[in-house]
Amino acid sequence: MQPFQVSVAQFAPVLGVLDANLAAHRRMAETAIAAGSQLIVFPELSVTGYFLKDLVSELAVTRDDDRLAPLRELSRRIDVVASFIERGAGDRTYISAGYFSGGDLLHVHRKVYLPTYGMFEEGRFLASGSAIRAFDGPFGRTALLICEDLWHPSTVGVAAADGADLLIGVAASPARGFGGDRPDSARLYEQMIRVYAQLYGMHVVFANRIGFEDGVGFWGGSEVVDPFGRELAKAPYFDEAMVTVTIDPREARRAHQVTPLGRDERLDVTLAELGRIRAERAGAV
Repeated sequence: MQPFQVSVAQFAPVLGVLDANLAAHRRMAETAIAAGSQLIVFPELSVTGYFLKDLVSELAVTRDDDRLAPLRELSRRIDVVASFIERGAGDRTYISAGYFSGGDLLHVHRKVYLPTYGMFEEGRFLASGSAIRAFDGPFGRTALLICEDLWHPSTVGVAAADGADLLIGVAASPARGFGGDRPDSARLYEQMIRVYAQLYGMHVVFANRIGFEDGVGFWGGSEVVDPFGRELAKAPYFDEAMVTVTIDPREARRAHQVTPLGRDERLDVTLAELGRIRAERAGAV
């Protein structure tokens, strides 16, 4: 697998206005293409904006919806990761991230963990995804996760066990807590991303949005980290930006050789103990 160039784009989607947001995708993708990138990654709900509430049903799209056609068309020139509200079976709606490549929607991840506490109300309006799968993408074994998914180490562990060497995380993370030079939420994300990269020997591409919705500010700070936990690229906090960097997939192989945690993972023990815990919890109810 040869090195490839990725661009990570952070911007402020216009709440509920798909045409404006798709135009922003196209504008930033054109810049990435001109810079020689082969992949561009956008934040969580980049197509719709975040605090949708009662707009969810109106803006939900199926995977073959014509409203996603601009992203499929862009992906003939550059691979695109973008996020939208997906309409599934039984009229359920999900926060989804899609990997578009060669004019097709190659893979979709539905957000598994929906925060419904504090300022977050996702569980009131949306259904939870029920799968975490790596897939064979143009740049190696890849996994997509969305925002709160990253706060549960089990999701990254499953993606790594499924062979992912490239983890793409997209987020709409608000600025919460200001204890220094950046929000506490930014500091925690940065710590998690580096730990995941080092523990699992994977490149991590993280795209977070900026801007304000309903009085809530989003901090940006998108970045790319290599399998040794080293920062390859970092976007500024709070401002629209796009960062571009070359990823060498061979670095993941080197990381696995130095620290072969994936090779030594005892899935049988993990499954047995999780089964025991689940049974004990069920018996305690």
